[in-house]
Amino acid sequence: MTPHRDITDDEWQRVMLLLPELRPRTELRGRPLTNTRAVLNGVLWVMYSGANWSAMPRRYPSYQTCHRRFKTWHYTGALKRVMGELFGEDGVRLCDTIEARMRKRASRAEKAARRQKAVRNSARNTVRNSAFVSVASASSPPFRYRCVYRHRV
Repeated sequence: MTPHRDITDDEWQRVMLLLPELRPRTELRGRPLTNTRAVLNGVLWVMYSGANWSAMPRRYPSYQTCHRRFKTWHYTGALKRVMGELFGEDGVRLCDTIEARMRKRASRAEKAARRQKAVRNSARNTVRNSAFVSVASASSPPFRYRCVYRHRV
């Protein structure tokens, strides 16, 4: 791939239909939507440079906006189509490399299983700890903590 540069008008015309439409605004409240082309340029800059999102230059929209749209485009598969259209096989390989570096999202079933396992373990620990506390408190007087750095009263 060539060093990063902002996409040209011809390239934008080819890929703008590949990006999903954002929700149309029904009210005039809130912030206006950021220019999609500028966001795409910011995403391409981060992908090419390998830098952190927070290190994006000021000429692009905020890194939070770019990262949010990057995640949306990635999970819908739009980003891979755009990269394939712009850079061919090299762009698709770059998307695969980025995907390998990303954190994996757990499915709902995996999250529920993890949650149930944590509840079971915490219930066991509560039973063990309460048994330990009751045995320890019955056999010995309460422990009095005395700090060596404080003056005696």
